Amino acid sequence: MEYHHKTIEKKWQQFWAVNQTFRVDHTTDKPKYYVLDMFPYPSGAGLHVGHPLGYIASDIFARYKRLKGFNVLHPMGYDSFGLPAEQYAIQTGQHPAVTTEANIKRYREQLDNIGFSFDWSREVRTSDPSFYKWTQWIFMQLYDSWYDKAQDRAVSIAGLVAHFEAHGSDGVDAACDDDALTFTAGEWKAFSAAEQHRELLKYRLAYLRESTVNWCAALGTVLANDEVINGVSERGGYPVEQKKMMQWSMRITAYAERLLKGLDSIDWPEPLAEMQRNWIGKSIGASVRFAVPSLGERQIQVFTTRVDTIYGVNALVLAPEHEWVKALTTAEQQAAVDAYIAQTKKKSELDRMADVKAVSGAFTGSHAIHPLTGEEVPIWIADYVLAGYGTGAVMAVPSGDQRDYLFSTHFGLPIIPISDAQQLDGQADPTKEGRYINSGIINGMTYSEAVATLIAKLETIGAGEATITYRMRDAVFGRQRYWGEPVPVYFKDGLPQLIDEGELPLLLPEVDKYLPTETGEPPLGRAKDWKYRGQYDYELSTMPGWAGSSWYWYRYMDARNDEAFASREAIDYWRDVDLYIGGSEHATGHLLYSRFWNKFLKDLGYVSEEEPFKKLINQGMIQGRSNFVYRVLDEAGKGTNTFVSQGLKDEYRTIALHVDVNIVTNDVLNLDKFRQLRPDFADAEFILEHGKYICGHEVEKMSKSKYNVVNPDDIIEQYGADTLRMYEMFLGPLEQSKPWNTNGIEGVYKFLRKFWKLFHDAEGNFAVSDEAPSRSELKALHKIIKKVEDDIERFSFNTSVSSFMICVNELTDLRCNKRAILQDLCIVLHPYAPHITEELWALLGNEPGALAYANYPVFNPEYLVENEFAYPISVNGKTRMNLTLPLDLEQPEVEKAVLANEDVQRYLEGKPVRKVIYVKGRIVNIVV
Repeated sequence: MEYHHKTIEKKWQQFWAVNQTFRVDHTTDKPKYYVLDMFPYPSGAGLHVGHPLGYIASDIFARYKRLKGFNVLHPMGYDSFGLPAEQYAIQTGQHPAVTTEANIKRYREQLDNIGFSFDWSREVRTSDPSFYKWTQWIFMQLYDSWYDKAQDRAVSIAGLVAHFEAHGSDGVDAACDDDALTFTAGEWKAFSAAEQHRELLKYRLAYLRESTVNWCAALGTVLANDEVINGVSERGGYPVEQKKMMQWSMRITAYAERLLKGLDSIDWPEPLAEMQRNWIGKSIGASVRFAVPSLGERQIQVFTTRVDTIYGVNALVLAPEHEWVKALTTAEQQAAVDAYIAQTKKKSELDRMADVKAVSGAFTGSHAIHPLTGEEVPIWIADYVLAGYGTGAVMAVPSGDQRDYLFSTHFGLPIIPISDAQQLDGQADPTKEGRYINSGIINGMTYSEAVATLIAKLETIGAGEATITYRMRDAVFGRQRYWGEPVPVYFKDGLPQLIDEGELPLLLPEVDKYLPTETGEPPLGRAKDWKYRGQYDYELSTMPGWAGSSWYWYRYMDARNDEAFASREAIDYWRDVDLYIGGSEHATGHLLYSRFWNKFLKDLGYVSEEEPFKKLINQGMIQGRSNFVYRVLDEAGKGTNTFVSQGLKDEYRTIALHVDVNIVTNDVLNLDKFRQLRPDFADAEFILEHGKYICGHEVEKMSKSKYNVVNPDDIIEQYGADTLRMYEMFLGPLEQSKPWNTNGIEGVYKFLRKFWKLFHDAEGNFAVSDEAPSRSELKALHKIIKKVEDDIERFSFNTSVSSFMICVNELTDLRCNKRAILQDLCIVLHPYAPHITEELWALLGNEPGALAYANYPVFNPEYLVENEFAYPISVNGKTRMNLTLPLDLEQPEVEKAVLANEDVQRYLEGKPVRKVIYVKGRIVNIVV
């Protein structure tokens, strides 16, 4: 019986689906293990061979953990809201739900073809109302909560209202807006309902306020910082500008310290953890307030980590978006300031942060008063200061900061040395050497003395205090698009109100187009008669793409629950994700927001764990291996229809063209298929080398434009899913990027056929012996048991594949067909190649499908003790074979065993033996 991968794989995929082999629940005594992949956005292009890399690794681990006795939750779903489906809807008029459904169907077909052990009964889709009902519900909990710093947790807004009614704002230590009012209980009660409502918005964890956002006019929506690259949108490459809008935000900054500390308690790649630390950006320093005569009692507040440099301040620099710029700008400077603000709007915040050498700015015409010297300090605006970071204002100290130095020298501002260690290029560090000179009350002090003295002085005069700040800003939580979760809010008298919980989910309404209205409202403004209870306007923005992905792993725990996002029993059993595999590109997006929402749900008592993902692995990228043909150019430099093979191209004038890798095998071009690619190639001529056209090659990103996209369906059709699974692991370490190269896939396919042959005789009949295995066979088996166990626990999947090959080669040489060996080998190989092992498991007489829950073999180190040796057997000095013999045999016993062997006798050809040369543990040479 031949190994027919197509028949075998379809058979077992259907078996798993019909019997729901991988369906699990939480009513068991088994220990739990939760393996999760970052769920995909279902694009119309489907999967290429790079996409399943992480899924294959997680599936191997999930199958292995089942074999080790764990109750494994291994689900899959789709992050199905988002821009691509909506852009397609705008172009074609087709509802995003239709294209999304078609794309999901295609993804599911491809995922099933690879043989993943997902519990499909728990599938989720973020665009399904039964799912986004709970996304809306979590939003409502955030809206109805505030962060109490004294308790270091989120609590109900109702408790804050009760405190205001009894004590006013006294004693409230909250994460809130800077302009939160101070009031007594009496004053609170005297506020109108609208005034109280507006004040509470300054405390809510989900709140509405005017914010500076990344506005992409072409996409018609606000983008998060991580969705903007070099001033354009990540998707589409459209221009992005800074714009002030009323926008929903999430007060993630309240959790900044907990988000930092939590990184020390989880097993994440250090580069990714460091990215989050840098994004959060904790700084310890001081707040300093500068009085501004033209603003009356208002003062400009800055934060500095180097309060010791305060005597070197030569200017205050504000972000162009700072709310006081208009009031500070004099008539003489108005034109210059307006022009500069217009110029700044064309840059994204990331561009402004990254462009450290560009110098620009405008003088407002106003001055502040230095709190310690009383001298006037000019007030400028510059785009290297961001409104959303800190206070939106900095004190420029050119002798202590490189960017301030460049700014000051560009505009001719004075540079004031502050210490005997300080150079005028801002590079020296007085925290390490030197004392301060010409520096007021800190003259002659060390760094630590200066900091303590200055903070004490600023506190005494009411001009500052010690402060900790974070670079991270509150997260914008709104998109002016159609295909997203509706925000469960309506407006009454211009103020946001939550809809009733019993009215969830708030469904997306039908619209005639997926574009903004003619008056500039988001697409939801096109919905006819879409009002809350027929009277009040709904919020017209939808939630951002990260909303549903910030909690989806909990829905997998209890995916069909209509009463809660998951039952308490399910949450208490599954608790958190033990292994999460996905891309590092989500470090400051999804992975940060998920931790924030998880901590919030923990604060309110809805979940059990502070952190959602115990261990995280970032899989590398599988890159494309592009192929090239070389078109010969004529004397005028124009392309001919002649193509020269790579090895001969230097003899001609050529231009390289990408060619579809699917018509190239081991870099050899299929000439007939090439001629069929395009009409102008139909009469193409080829200059060959050794009768073949050899293509050039290069490693590049896998993309359609480079014709190097490899469809996993094609690989599975030719070689099978088990081959694909093992080959993707064989390419290299999981965390590293590596090029896809089909040149080596044949070797993996041959390995599986060789493994199959161990169970069959020369005629192809299933033939397994119940004889007791030899020590050599046991040694080969237990080596692979130990190796695979160690490799999988270390996530070193690539080294296991080569070890399987060695093991099968050893057993083939030993002509092993022993049930006791092959049955355990099926179990060990199963996580990597589930289809072929399921088939052989059943042929061995076991219950079909039971292999997924078999017991992983127990490693016995005794079998690895070296008490045998595979002697090379030579005849007249020529090695003919290996023969394994016990090392404790003496020469007469060795000679007897060797000469009694049938294979040895064939090589002797009946000739008499003149002498046997024997070296213990080395060689046996027979002389005839």
